[in-house]
Amino acid sequence: MSAAPAGAQQVAGTLELLPAAEHPELLAPQVAAALPDGAWVCAIDPDVADTAALVEAAGVPLAGSANCVVVAGKRDGAERVAACVVLATTRADVNGAVKKALDVRKASFLPTERAVAESGMEFGGITPVGLPGGWRLLVDRAVAESPWVLIGSGVRRSKLVVRGADVAALPGAEVTDLALRV
Repeated sequence: MSAAPAGAQQVAGTLELLPAAEHPELLAPQVAAALPDGAWVCAIDPDVADTAALVEAAGVPLAGSANCVVVAGKRDGAERVAACVVLATTRADVNGAVKKALDVRKASFLPTERAVAESGMEFGGITPVGLPGGWRLLVDRAVAESPWVLIGSGVRRSKLVVRGADVAALPGAEVTDLALRV
């Protein structure tokens, strides 16, 4: 087994990285089927799947973590759904940049039950890798420019570590400025 690149290990903190393609048991099936080359996975305690808890438990740097949220809005009676990926040091500008990108009057977070049911992923593990075909994928420019980011794996029991450029290259990804700095 080859060692993870230093940059990948840096965003994983104290977690052990494994080649994701060799460990589909740690991933949601649709995530395993859509992995970018060179992705890494690390097993975690599901109780620390939320970013703040994982930062504290495993020394994962907040600046190397990215969150994926699902939003929706309507235009002319048609719903528009998008997954938005932003660094954990920011938050998605749902009422500004996201609303504008979706070209809707109002955008809001998709209810948890719907996001889970329609993505086929677990709450706290939703990731841009392996999203449903009809969803748009909005990637904040800072994520795309990150050497490596720690993101969800589709399940709460693991995390993926992928290159920011690979997130930006996922099917249908649109790189834009969509985060508010906090």
